[in-house]
Amino acid sequence: MPEVDDVFSAAQCLETAASIAHTQQPSGAIPWSTFGHTDPWDHVECAMALTTAGLLEPARAAYEWSRREQRADGSWPIQYRGAVIEDANSDSNFCAYIATGVWHYLRVTEDNAFAVRMWPTVRAAIDFVLDMQLPGGEISWARSEHAMMQEGLLTGSASIYHSIRCAVALANHLGEPQPEWEIALGRLGHAIVAHPEAFEDKPHHSMEWYYPILGGALRGSAAQARIDERWGDFVVSGLGIRCVDDRPWVTGAETCELVMALDVLGDRDRALEQFGNMQHLRETDGSYWTGLVFTDGKRWPVERTTWTAAAVVLAADALSGATGGATIFSSTELPRGLEAEYDCECVSRR
Repeated sequence: MPEVDDVFSAAQCLETAASIAHTQQPSGAIPWSTFGHTDPWDHVECAMALTTAGLLEPARAAYEWSRREQRADGSWPIQYRGAVIEDANSDSNFCAYIATGVWHYLRVTEDNAFAVRMWPTVRAAIDFVLDMQLPGGEISWARSEHAMMQEGLLTGSASIYHSIRCAVALANHLGEPQPEWEIALGRLGHAIVAHPEAFEDKPHHSMEWYYPILGGALRGSAAQARIDERWGDFVVSGLGIRCVDDRPWVTGAETCELVMALDVLGDRDRALEQFGNMQHLRETDGSYWTGLVFTDGKRWPVERTTWTAAAVVLAADALSGATGGATIFSSTELPRGLEAEYDCECVSRR
């Protein structure tokens, strides 16, 4: 069980995971909160947290929900409320994340039968997502029944990059190599690192800052420089990080994702500091408030979200190395695709 000395005990970790399980619906879906909606990405993140804490029955129920709800084209709707689809469009990052979840479950449990059962779901999802890859290598962020957006988002594409790495690892583990995925993965990684202009510009959002590192595309000195460059824009002393740089609002999930990005870089001291700083959002039952407006000391929004709790559990595992999934973001063994063979003009000029 993950625990972080003097900050987050194993018992507290179990309480936090239980707060997620208590929100799970009979269908297996895990909504944002008791009366909230469900989206496929946060649902999978919550399943990962349940797996990390050893709550395998509700975790498997969550993955079964994903398997059953997948549409014939490999996608999921963006948003559900109970059994009702509120937004039937598809978000590419939401669809890709099932690969991260399944690889994580396999790493924690070594349950090969689960991986075999979920493989068709992962394969269909990744094929759907890569059909949305744009000429520059970036991934379109959304599509409807009638059209596909022609813009890629850096945060979403960076998360997709990591999900495809997990998908390729799963494919290789099962003896189902997917060379087309490896080509697409290399093109996507190149776009993230070398062509930021290919993405919609959202510099105010903290996720744009750290996700290229958390997802694994950006590493080494360039990654460290990226973190250092905007540290003062987002980090609020003693409280965590801002969700957006021009608002007095710190959020728990973004802070924990930064913790994991810092862990990727080996920046343990700052990772531990930020993990401790966000604990003011913890409630007595182990759940976590989404954020705090620090200028007036008010919780906002007034909700305790399952995905914030999930990010806490995953960050604690990254810091403690308690499970086989602790290195889900930091592992250097995940495939990176074909990184040297591109038809990109910037490469051909070298």
